[in-house]
Amino acid sequence: MTATTAIVLAAAAPAAGLGGLLGPDMLSTIGFPILLVALFYFMMLRPQQRRAREHADKIKSIKRGDTVVLNNGMLGKVVRVEDVELGIEIAQNVTVKVIKDMVQDVRTRGEPAPANDAKS
Repeated sequence: MTATTAIVLAAAAPAAGLGGLLGPDMLSTIGFPILLVALFYFMMLRPQQRRAREHADKIKSIKRGDTVVLNNGMLGKVVRVEDVELGIEIAQNVTVKVIKDMVQDVRTRGEPAPANDAKS
């Protein structure tokens, strides 16, 4: 009997009872991928969905007079709120139209920006 024939016969041999079917090898084979998927969900997808939900809530709560930070780093004061767009004053008498989704952060009127010269 050659080595390949012995390997084929050993692979084709039936497992001994249900112990071979539901043994520790089978549970680890199935359990490890399930554990990886659960870990991926709780470490990556769930926090990302939470941040996206918080960002959407911030954008929905934008009102006239808020200070916003755009994705490109520009700061501006909201002067007009529409359904999809915002009117933002970036300098005195300079107003630009911006899509709401391009707002990175909302700083309301009550939150002053931290000073650069603050000593820690």
